[in-house]
Order: sequence, then C-alpha cells, then structure tokens
Amino acid sequence: MAGECFGRTADGQAVDRHVLMRGSLRVAVIAFGAVVTAIEVPDRAGRSANVVLGLDTLAGYETVSPSFGAIVGRYANRIAGGRFSLDGHSYQLPINEGPNTLHGGPENFGRRLWRVESSDATRLVLSRRSPDGEAGFPGTLDIRVTYSLPADGVLRIDYAAVTDWPTVLNLTNHSYFNLAGEGAGSVLGHVVQVEADAFAPTDATQIPTGALRPVDGTPFDFRTPRPLEARIRDGDPQLAYAKGYDHTFALRGPAGTLRPAATCLDPGSGRRLDVWTTQPALQLYSGNNLDGTLTGPSGRLYRSGDGVCFETQAFPDAPNQPDFPSAVLRPGETFTAATEFRFSCPAPEPGTGG
Repeated sequence: MAGECFGRTADGQAVDRHVLMRGSLRVAVIAFGAVVTAIEVPDRAGRSANVVLGLDTLAGYETVSPSFGAIVGRYANRIAGGRFSLDGHSYQLPINEGPNTLHGGPENFGRRLWRVESSDATRLVLSRRSPDGEAGFPGTLDIRVTYSLPADGVLRIDYAAVTDWPTVLNLTNHSYFNLAGEGAGSVLGHVVQVEADAFAPTDATQIPTGALRPVDGTPFDFRTPRPLEARIRDGDPQLAYAKGYDHTFALRGPAGTLRPAATCLDPGSGRRLDVWTTQPALQLYSGNNLDGTLTGPSGRLYRSGDGVCFETQAFPDAPNQPDFPSAVLRPGETFTAATEFRFSCPAPEPGTGG
C-alpha cells in the first residue's frame, strides 16, 4: 500500500508517510529515520490524541530533531570516547555529545532514508544497508525493522540484522511519549513503574561506571508505580549529571523473551502505556534536554520534561564494559529483538474520580 508524500530530503529524495490502523489505534511512520511521527489513541472519554512528540516538517527531522520517534543506531545510547576494540581492531566513531558518541553519531540511522519493503493497513517493513565503515563501524550491516499492529492498542516493533564482519549493534526506537497528548506540557506527573531491581550509574559524562546499583533507597526505585516528579529533584549526583532521568535499568527476566519492562499512566486522560520487550535493558529518559527551541505539530514549544522515553535496548558502552552483556554481532548470526507498546485506558479506581 503506497504512502502519502511527507516531503523531500535536502538532496531531493521523496519521503512517504505510511499510516497503520487497527481499531482505535492509528500510527504514522515515515521512511526517513524509520520515524514514528504520530500515535493516536483514545482517552477515557473516547477522545483520540497523538501521544508522541514530533515535528511538522521533514526538514526538521533532518536537521534539528533530538531523535523524535527514530530508530537510532548503529549503536544506541553512548560509547565512551567514541572508541572501542573488537577482535584486536580499534575503531574510532564520530564524537557528538561531549567526549562521547551518542546513538551512533550525528548521522545515525535516525538521519538516514530507509527502504520500504512492504506496507499494508497494519504492517510496515523498512530496511537499510549500512555499509562497512559507516560512522566508523565495521562490517556491512543489513537491517530490517517491522512496525505492526497485531491487536487493537498494540504497536509492535521487530528488529532483525545480519553482518558480514564482526561489529557491535544496539537498536532502539526513540519515541518521546506524552500520554496527555502531544504539546500538553510536562509529563512529570505521569506515574511510572519499571521492572528492574538495579540501574547503571554513570560518570559525569553519562558513561556507565560498569557497576549495577540496586534501586532500593534511591530516586531510581520505580518497582512500584510513582510519579516521575516524586524524586526527580533529589540531590543525587546521578540526577545532576543527567539533569533528570537518563539512565539504564537492568530488566528482570531473561533477555530474548517478551516480558514486561515498564508502565506509564497519565492520571488526567486515563491513558496507560505498557512496554514489553525482549531486550535486556531500558533507558528511562525524562526529556531533560528539550529547551523550548522546538515547536511540535500542536504549535506548542517543547520544554524540559515534556516527554518521556522508554528506550528498550542493550547496555550503553557495552563494547568497553566486560561485565555488561555482549552487544557483538558476528557473521552467521542474526540479531533479533522485539518491543511492544500496549496502549489502554483502564477504568479509574473506585473513589479516584475521572
């Protein structure tokens, strides 16, 4: 099924937008960056709204987007100094966040045009070949990302990749959620739960120290639901480094199995998001670097805390952290992963109004 034209890249390539629909769920994706530009779901009164941040124009996604809705890689999150060694070879990546590489560099997969392999009302398959040496990474990598709506309220993302040379790989979708609606303001009142007993503390440049710290007694304890704002201003150096939450949580249960990772509830609208994944970790990011310079489709400015990301992924800097699970992909292996964003609007608890 053909998409509708969303615009042309700076070098003149046409980019289509594809709209997936099932029941009350409507999802829009563009081939540039494999970006999810909109997810429309109803609130408790049946009113639908887009619940992800984004931009109006393709030029915005090309030039100023902080990875809104994009598939980022070749290595999502951070690599210390933009350097790693693999099988005796050393590799240098572009530096684009302080002294480190973030999301694979400034021209990561979220800034590339993907190929549409197939599209219908509930499924979109996108692929990309990342050539050997692109952004400094070794090996030619063939990636396929499938967006599908397997049930009403469920957006599923399936990842698959193969390489012809040993490389490192970490893929995630970088959607910023605001369950009150895009442009509705702060999400710090959203109630969040994360299925993790430990998180990865970082240094001042947000590179993991290599340790996993129990969440017990810290502002990172989301084992039971609580608002993001409950402890985001605690005087913890970890929160100071990141200007809020921007940390990796070690998810319970075996990686490779689809299991609960996080929940998020907006008390006002009643919308709830359940995140399930096969990935080993989740990056919780409270939109700290949104600074009021970007305007969304609503016509409203995005400020710090106006969106929250649930980035299911491998551990950051794993190529340099021997105690973290390996993120190496070798010839003859196939990388696979899946994440589901499950939207619902449960009835309010008795006595809570709504």
